[in-house]
Amino acid sequence: MSSEMITPAQNEAVQMQPTKTPGKWAQLWLDIKKNKVSYYFLAPFLILFTVFTIVPIIMSVVLSFSYYNIIETPRFIGFSNYKLLFVDDDIFLKAVGITLKFAIITGPIGYIMAFLLAWLISQIPQKFRFFYTLCYYVPSITSAVAMSVVWLYLFAGDRKGLLNHWLIQLGIINEPYLFLQNVDSIVPVIIIVSLWMSMGVGFLAFLAGLQNVPTDLYEAGSIDGVKYRWQELWYITIPCVKPQLLFGAVMQVVGSLTVFDVSMRLVGFPSPLYAGHTIMAHLFDYAFIRFEMGYASAIAVLLFALMLGLNRLIFKVLGRD
Repeated sequence: MSSEMITPAQNEAVQMQPTKTPGKWAQLWLDIKKNKVSYYFLAPFLILFTVFTIVPIIMSVVLSFSYYNIIETPRFIGFSNYKLLFVDDDIFLKAVGITLKFAIITGPIGYIMAFLLAWLISQIPQKFRFFYTLCYYVPSITSAVAMSVVWLYLFAGDRKGLLNHWLIQLGIINEPYLFLQNVDSIVPVIIIVSLWMSMGVGFLAFLAGLQNVPTDLYEAGSIDGVKYRWQELWYITIPCVKPQLLFGAVMQVVGSLTVFDVSMRLVGFPSPLYAGHTIMAHLFDYAFIRFEMGYASAIAVLLFALMLGLNRLIFKVLGRD
């Protein structure tokens, strides 16, 4: 009987032994069982997100290691597609440079411009906000075909082109300038048009966030010595709209790296000497014209990795408390 009895010292030693914590997947499963009703409501979105986002990403990664032309069965070729991209495909490297140049210029400028315009609109009376919001937001939802009609007339390379007509009338130039055919002016034109169309979802998110900043904070700031609007913007407004700033930055990065329609409608496809050729244009070329899906998948994977890396950087900068 004494051999089966547990002494107080043994009982204390058993209690002092560390309990094994469940792993991440086990903890997730426990959380699902605990909140199963909430997951039932999330299920439709999760299913659609998995089918139309997660599965295509996985398939793109798998196909990037194969030769696949839609007709034949995919054939595994290892890293040949990636080697071809970085070693032999000069047009792809040129497209990467053009896309990064475009993103570096349009990303920060479009982001700051969208926030400042949203901030200025939030300062005007409520009855006028809808008109100004509509004026700035409409270009972002205008189709590329309709947009090209206006901008092609503005940058036309003859005397009937509006910009050439103005410059000739002012005596700045003597003959029409080929804005959409000259390799030195193609990227600047695309940048100008893209900035004009950059007031999209991020702009609306900024506007919504600015309108929800509590007015009590501004009153408290005035008591503490805040006198100017720029001080209110820096010390009160920006900290209160950090979630909207994060969302707008992510949307701006995605939009800057996936520019394609503007370039194609303005300068054609392919552009003269590939001067307006972006990564998305290269992807479209191999996916839907040459039908080399394996190679196109490799381009898509690299573009996805570039977006993911920049978004992680944005989360580190703007996601901190």
